[in-house]
Amino acid sequence: MLTLLKTHFGFDQFRPGQEAIIQNVLDNKDAFVIMPTGGGKSLCYQLPALKLAGLTLVVSPLIALMKDQVDALKANGIAAEFINSTLSYNEIERMQADARTGRIKLLYIAPERLASPAFQNFLKTLAVSLIAIDEAHCISEWGHDFRPDYRNLIMLRQNFPQVPTIALTATATEKVREDIITQLNLQKAKIFLASFNRPNLTYVVRPKRNAFDGLLSILEKHKNSSVIIYCFSRKNTENLSADLRAEGFSALPYHAGLDNLARKQTQEKFIRDELRIIVATIAFGMGIDKPDVRLIVHYDLPKTIEGYYQETGRAGRDNLPSECVLFYSFGDTKKHYFFIDQITDNVERESADRKLKQVVEFCELDSCRREFLLSYFGEHNPPAPPLGKGGDTEDLSDSSPSLPRRGLGGGNG
Repeated sequence: MLTLLKTHFGFDQFRPGQEAIIQNVLDNKDAFVIMPTGGGKSLCYQLPALKLAGLTLVVSPLIALMKDQVDALKANGIAAEFINSTLSYNEIERMQADARTGRIKLLYIAPERLASPAFQNFLKTLAVSLIAIDEAHCISEWGHDFRPDYRNLIMLRQNFPQVPTIALTATATEKVREDIITQLNLQKAKIFLASFNRPNLTYVVRPKRNAFDGLLSILEKHKNSSVIIYCFSRKNTENLSADLRAEGFSALPYHAGLDNLARKQTQEKFIRDELRIIVATIAFGMGIDKPDVRLIVHYDLPKTIEGYYQETGRAGRDNLPSECVLFYSFGDTKKHYFFIDQITDNVERESADRKLKQVVEFCELDSCRREFLLSYFGEHNPPAPPLGKGGDTEDLSDSSPSLPRRGLGGGNG
């Protein structure tokens, strides 16, 4: 496996937990992987795909992320393709023909494709060796990013009952993890649970008074660093990036309203260090593997703890000290509640209300914020008990069962 790792991915050794997960897949067993952002989840199905005889089917919710991953795999000499709504009919026909004849090792698909009987019939013609479900929390109504199309995934389990499934997520509370296990029928899966602790990150909450001046002082402290600033709306990203450019900073907006070319160029400039600051909505960051982001700023209040954790997790992936700053104001809270009140579905509205209250609680803490985050995701001392009925759980933490003490004291953690 180390030869494949070096040849196709350029790494000399596995990250913690990866080898055990890959071996479990190669042993033809189901796996449920809970590993924080930047932990190397994708490799856990991409490398086995090279050793397995047939096709690896990857379900991914984000079209942009799908394309980025396929492009990266092709650059590494791996036969990968995707099928989604951006392709023409002729392109889809060609991809399907290549998949049938074994010319593709990894095929990425959007979950909504599974609602089509014709597409299901196409899948039945394939020699599938592995099913990988990325962003598995999207199947749970209790999660922060529920997508009804993910409920179609049970059809994959029914059509390929002997094919191992690996489900992966970075942000799932204990309740969401239990729901994923139930929805995907993963009761016999081995669960790999990595620590949610990121000891190299500091979490700071600042009052949103004179926020722009406060932001400028923080950016001066992080001169020449890569920075991501998250805003509530597209308009805010445009305005704030323009204000920063007026102050002499290298900053551009990034949001779903920009055309694909503009987004791609901004993203590539950021990765190549030609652009220092991205001012973004949550549309930015999924699948971006830039290890040296030193500062994440939430200029506006995030809607959920899961979203906040995932976004801050894009800092310091090289394990060097990095900072996460959140500007908090009652005005932002009121703005969120205004939009929550517009939600017509009672269950969805109550869930959004509950999740926002948890964000407010986090912001108003006078104790360690790191401990709050770990507790939120079910990481206690001792560790959380195993999930599921027939499977077992492997703790992927580097540390002993007790939580690492580094950085756990004090209000910011």
